[in-house]
Amino acid sequence: MSRINDVGGMVGFPPIVEEPDEPRWHADWEAHVVALNGALLRRGVYNLDEFRDAIERIPPGEYLAASYYEKWLRAITALLAEKGVARPEELTGD
Repeated sequence: MSRINDVGGMVGFPPIVEEPDEPRWHADWEAHVVALNGALLRRGVYNLDEFRDAIERIPPGEYLAASYYEKWLRAITALLAEKGVARPEELTGD
């Protein structure tokens, strides 16, 4: 079964345009998400396959609307809730 992240060869997607001299992070929160993910992986809260699967399970419309690190954050929060590390309301601020 193809998921929205598997767009290779699909029609209708524009070419990727690289930014000249693109910064590693566009905002501080992106670096924080990368650091958090690394810490959770090292602690064994989840593994890389679970992380990738969580990204790929984001609903198509939300996946296409999200930035690269927004997808990471969505995957991290989903996994923390699924594994019982945190309650969903703790992760969303509700």
